[in-house]
Amino acid sequence: MQTFGPDQATCEVLTFKEGLLSPVAHDLLLRVTAFQITVDPAAPAVSAELDAGSLRVVSAMRDGRPQTGALRPPDAKEIEATIVREVLHANRFPVIRFASARVSRTEAGYEIAGRLTLSGTTHPLELHARRDGGRLSTEVRIHQPDYGIRPYRAMLGTLRVKPEVVVRVTIPAEELP
Repeated sequence: MQTFGPDQATCEVLTFKEGLLSPVAHDLLLRVTAFQITVDPAAPAVSAELDAGSLRVVSAMRDGRPQTGALRPPDAKEIEATIVREVLHANRFPVIRFASARVSRTEAGYEIAGRLTLSGTTHPLELHARRDGGRLSTEVRIHQPDYGIRPYRAMLGTLRVKPEVVVRVTIPAEELP
């Protein structure tokens, strides 16, 4: 069994803007800075625990590219606090969990079916992990309202975060049966 944290693995969240004032706003690249992902090749099984209060702004994004310097550090801190306090309610739901129920090998990597618990709500989730060099990576879309999360809104709703966010996870490649 191997456990990976932020020193070996990455967990990123991409948010996307919408609404009348979206042209003056930014999509965001966030990074989860406190987590552990456990891979058990014998089972085979994958599980993860992420600290809901550990999301940090990496950068603003435009057309899928980082916009270095587009956000002032105080603005990034305010965004982080808002995510923790108003979006994820991390004081009530401090841990985000994933536990696999089935792991199967595919030609490109692995299919992993399990359950994700986010903001106190659990739903089935399927991941497709693919080999990318010496790493396994997955990208999954999460519809926030499915988990009781109201996407962030500002300025009477003229600026909103889209309900769907993208979560990207990479770990060192592990051989599962």
